[in-house]
Amino acid sequence: MDKVHITDTVLRDGHQSLIATRMRTADMLPICAELDAVGYWSLEAWGGATYDACLRFLKEDPWERLRALRAALPNTRLQMLLRGQNLLGYRHYADDVVRAFVLRAADHGMDVFRIFDALNDLRNLRTAIEATREAGKHAQGTICYTTSPVHSTAGFVAQGRELAAMGCASIAIKDMAGLLTPTATEALVKGLLDAVALPVHLHSHATSGLAEMCQLKAIEAGCRHIDTAISSFAGGTSHPPTESMVAALRGTAHDTGLDLERLQNIAAYFREVRKKYRQFESDYTGVDTRVQVNQVPGGMISNLANQLREQNALDRMDAVFAEIPRVRADLGYPPLVTPTSQIVGTQAALNVLTGQRYQSVTNEVKRYLQGGYGQPPAAINAEVRVRAVGNAEFIEGRPADLLEPELEQLRADIGALAASAEDVLSYAMFPEIGRQFLQARRDGKLEPEALIAPVAINLDTAEGQTRAPTEFNITLHGETYHVKVTGSGHKGQPERHFYLDLDGVPEEVLVETLDELVLSGGAEGAIATTIAGRRPRPTAPGHVATSMPGNIVAVLVKEGEVVAAGQPVLVTEAMKMETEIQAPIAGTVTQVLVRKGDAVNPNETLVEIVPA
Repeated sequence: MDKVHITDTVLRDGHQSLIATRMRTADMLPICAELDAVGYWSLEAWGGATYDACLRFLKEDPWERLRALRAALPNTRLQMLLRGQNLLGYRHYADDVVRAFVLRAADHGMDVFRIFDALNDLRNLRTAIEATREAGKHAQGTICYTTSPVHSTAGFVAQGRELAAMGCASIAIKDMAGLLTPTATEALVKGLLDAVALPVHLHSHATSGLAEMCQLKAIEAGCRHIDTAISSFAGGTSHPPTESMVAALRGTAHDTGLDLERLQNIAAYFREVRKKYRQFESDYTGVDTRVQVNQVPGGMISNLANQLREQNALDRMDAVFAEIPRVRADLGYPPLVTPTSQIVGTQAALNVLTGQRYQSVTNEVKRYLQGGYGQPPAAINAEVRVRAVGNAEFIEGRPADLLEPELEQLRADIGALAASAEDVLSYAMFPEIGRQFLQARRDGKLEPEALIAPVAINLDTAEGQTRAPTEFNITLHGETYHVKVTGSGHKGQPERHFYLDLDGVPEEVLVETLDELVLSGGAEGAIATTIAGRRPRPTAPGHVATSMPGNIVAVLVKEGEVVAAGQPVLVTEAMKMETEIQAPIAGTVTQVLVRKGDAVNPNETLVEIVPA
């Protein structure tokens, strides 16, 4: 069979790569009839970061999205990305949770499960593959492509043989960072097709500018399944454009049979949709050949850029890019894909921003160094391991073998907030975010984040109409603050909301508008009021601060408590990774200035400790 089949990623990886996974279900459903009529082999529509984004930002039930898409796409396979034993979260789950999740997803209409492990530790795929087969669905075993001194075509082909032996229905090459070259693609596809009697699918990001050439070489080598994205969500850190590959193959033995005119209509629809989400566009969504050196996937690039921008350190981006390969080598050359991309990227950012490598180590890095994610591809740097986790025992077996069944405990923990088995699974994936979502739904307070177009404030002056600055520094009582106006409420109202980015922290102020001429003065007063309520800057040895902007996950001490130097006092989350913040000195806690859920910045005192 020479026909090439297309999987379009616009409903998942396309918008995850280019607009931070923010597309709402309401913007997907109107075009579904057209998508359903195209004749795609499948539509990737779920998994990855979409589940998290639905709960965290969009305030949508991801299971309701799946049900709605299934109903709207009756003639097309739905496909999801599943992180093996991690499912859609950032830790390993017990086998009973993995089986329950796969079964519920299958019952809701998922057809193809693309199953991968961030370390290519195939032991972490077995339960998910078995559960998919038991549900009568397509289990696609996945090889995460990367390059390093310990990775080779022969090694990837050996993994393909193992996946075939585990009962997979197809093999996917997941080139999440766009590292494949045409020559490497040809060799790998040929090697896999010679080794296994299964279809091979190619998923390659366009980050380095080579993806279309790689897809053509793959097709010439015998690959008959490629991933693309409709052109309005293609290119850069996304995928090759669907229409371009359809046109390239039209009239050849590999003609896809897809209608270019219909695809153009779909592209036009999504072109308009994308404009709604311009606030989430990253500066790093074009071709970036540096990926061939730093191996940073597209989604990871935009996350790092946001983190650095939030603390006015975007100029350190190149330093972080340079540090990422060093951290990756220290950790045994893991492929950079969720969650290892976040694990490595966050640690690299911490190393750069603190000025001292591994001075602060995330909890996930500690878990990784103890074998909590599986077997790394190569040996771990022993010095780094001892510094982070001491002489803690390394888990040699499959990490999930150490986990007791946990579904019933999760059900008990979330209690009456869970109205269904799906709600329990949402809580399991993201305990804090899931609980907040379920509470807000119960209380009728689900409100998605605002879609705010940047605006300029108009002032009437003697010289005529001018535009006030929307990004500036202000100095108040000797302190300088960086302010960016990101949006505002309707002009002409007696009370007007302004949305600000204040030293990297989103803020909302209410301005009483007297007239447009004095609006900037009114806004300045409101800004000053906001600043006055901020936490003090750290100035003493006992002032506890964080190295990265993030959120408080846990407060481990209370006022009056005596603590030892190095004792954990807080747990913060940044880039979905948790870090313990330790007491810098021994002494007594005199003030705790944060609560669970608070947003925090590096220039703030979070806990005050006086020497013993």
